[in-house]
Amino acid sequence: MGSVQRVVLCGYYGQGNGGDEALLATLLQLLPIGVEPLVLSGNPAETRDRYGVMAVNRMDRSALWGALRSSQALVWGGGSLMQDATSWASPLYYAGLMGAARQWGLRRVAWAQGIGPLRRGWVKGIARSTFRACDGVTVRDRESAQLLKTWQVKGFELAPDPVWALASVPVPEVAPGPKVAVALRSHPSLTPDRLEKLAVALDRFQSQTGALIVFVPFQPIADGAIAQRLAQHLGPDRSRIVSYSDPRQLKGLFRQMNLTIGMRLHALIMAVAEGSRCWGLSYDPKVRVLLESVGAPGWTLCDESIDGVEVNKQVGATPPVPLASLPTNPEAIAAAWLTAYEQPNPIAPAQVAQLCDRAQLHGLMLARVLRD
Repeated sequence: MGSVQRVVLCGYYGQGNGGDEALLATLLQLLPIGVEPLVLSGNPAETRDRYGVMAVNRMDRSALWGALRSSQALVWGGGSLMQDATSWASPLYYAGLMGAARQWGLRRVAWAQGIGPLRRGWVKGIARSTFRACDGVTVRDRESAQLLKTWQVKGFELAPDPVWALASVPVPEVAPGPKVAVALRSHPSLTPDRLEKLAVALDRFQSQTGALIVFVPFQPIADGAIAQRLAQHLGPDRSRIVSYSDPRQLKGLFRQMNLTIGMRLHALIMAVAEGSRCWGLSYDPKVRVLLESVGAPGWTLCDESIDGVEVNKQVGATPPVPLASLPTNPEAIAAAWLTAYEQPNPIAPAQVAQLCDRAQLHGLMLARVLRD
């Protein structure tokens, strides 16, 4: 069939989300040598400038068809693309691209996927058909893998999230002394009352440790207001807001952190990979699964037992033990963070190295499918 010369990469790219940009940066890093990427982006100029690749507007139909017709393969580039929790339009967009790629004879890859939630039966049917028609599939969590088994998708592989393998770049020190990163996101479960309790807890925790609190908004347009509010609560002498548009630098930032308190999945992955202690605030099963996999402590902001049962009813598995809910007492929150801050990192370097090595499986699949 011959090697692929050009591949279209599609995902939630160019939307100002640090996690999705990290997935793109890792995908570009793991592509076989000699394969020319063409990225579908919400901000093509920014994508071209940042990564030095070709990019077109992801919503420009003429540009989309031109990209597909000039390429030999299409890669869904990581993340929870096939889900209808936020909108049923998202899975239709990605499945439509896969359908067009199949019609025109392109090789089709679902790369580093986290499948679901899938709440509508017809969306689930589209997802099943689309994954079964792919030439290569990798997923990043066991629940997605079990779902693919139920759908009788053949030849897929399970590997850790590819951002484990992203090469980080060191950045200038934020400030001397101990530092604690906080990466929260806007979500219905992070109510104003809970945010106020977290603000009070951070105030007490910072007073006890003297650590600089570094707010890291992964998606500034969505997370920036939360970071601003909490930073104003602490004041400029006790906190900073820091972000990098280059995900390699963003990952390198966590190398400076003594502790990371995170809601964002990729903030926690980057922090663990760079040697920071972690405390998770789970709003989604994917965050809970990560915390369980690395043995990191945390609380849930949602009734995850509901989502867990729904997912596992689909795959016939036993629901996991849910995380404890976020305490209502700021003193209890601050005390738990202080314990994590003072204790040795419970995540062994050898475990981190293994996760980083196994994440390379996503690249091996790409090499096999695109180079056959």
